[in-house]
Amino acid sequence: MISLRQLFLLNNAQTSATPRLLEVDKAKGIYLYGPDGKAYMDFVSGFAVSNIGHCHPAVVQAVKDQAERYMHVAVYGEYVQSPQVLFAEKLVSVLPDGLDSVYFVNSGAEATEGAIKLAKRFTGRSKILSCNNAYHGSTHGALSVMGNEYYKQAYRPLLPDVHFINFNDPADLEQIDAETACVILESIQGEAGVRVPDPSYMQALRQRCNETGTLIILDEIQTGFGRTGKLFAFELYGMQPDILLLAKGIGGGMPVGAFISSREIMDCLKDNPILGHITTFGGHPVSCAAGLATLDTIIKERLVEDVDRKEALLRQGLKHPAIREVRGKGLMLCIQLDSFQQVEEVSRRCVEQGVIVDWFLHCDTAIRIAPPLIVTEDEIKKACSIICGVLSAVPYNKP
Repeated sequence: MISLRQLFLLNNAQTSATPRLLEVDKAKGIYLYGPDGKAYMDFVSGFAVSNIGHCHPAVVQAVKDQAERYMHVAVYGEYVQSPQVLFAEKLVSVLPDGLDSVYFVNSGAEATEGAIKLAKRFTGRSKILSCNNAYHGSTHGALSVMGNEYYKQAYRPLLPDVHFINFNDPADLEQIDAETACVILESIQGEAGVRVPDPSYMQALRQRCNETGTLIILDEIQTGFGRTGKLFAFELYGMQPDILLLAKGIGGGMPVGAFISSREIMDCLKDNPILGHITTFGGHPVSCAAGLATLDTIIKERLVEDVDRKEALLRQGLKHPAIREVRGKGLMLCIQLDSFQQVEEVSRRCVEQGVIVDWFLHCDTAIRIAPPLIVTEDEIKKACSIICGVLSAVPYNKP
């Protein structure tokens, strides 16, 4: 009889020639379980999605309750649906003034697409600045603002009038001018290998954009909902964006994204032309119910308050001569090693020993460490012990 793994390879479109092929039977908390019952600690959180762990009871119950009431009923923005209304209200309540109009979509990439359209429409300008080594999604517009030519060259031509600056480089801010519609950047660059900007840089960016009438699109698709020790990473910098992008962790495992701005800016999508941005499944009621339950859980269980302590435990446990640096903030960290071959071997052996880690699109010499916010002290110690044990078993360049 043909196996599930064989069916996967035969019928599911593949994104690489070497998929992980980890077969998942169920998931709970920080663990995935294979068909044989083997447990794997998910130390990438489904790539920054499972911030409150897998199958959190509050999210599961919210999904069940909403699915029994109604699922899809209309395209986004036409009917009053309580999950959308209540989730948007909750989001606005935890965001500063000026981020009070929420447009729900299906994913981070779609949030990027909508935000770029919004910035061009509101400013009447076409010039877009993004950052080298940026990642904002893989759809056509999002790919246009990706800062790595390797992933783009096969799909050109892409969006015109897109230009790139160096992340965290104050000198490059001079490229922002009166023709620039927006600067799009991540609060912390994720796929670049977790690069945290200086607060002074982010404040200078805000000042320069104020001077030129340019909008800041801040991508918090990976950093949002507590991963950095703040509910939103821009709180670390003493500034705020004009448009905020959210997805991944906001749905508790369900697909949902959002771009959020002021009412003044968002209202320009209503006319000239009417229906300036539309989506059929954006803000799906089941996903929004899950999102509301996720945000309520983060606040009720005070998960953000313990992130800094858990970061310190990880940094304490991740000490090994093979590690060149541990970068990042909160539970969004990376281990810098010497080579991709080393990273690939360490990642493979860690999975074999029950700890799921991975690497980055634009920095394949580093290992991603991003456990769910609910990870315990004992789980951190166990994972660090396994990772360091694997590092000892894999050849590395001695300092």
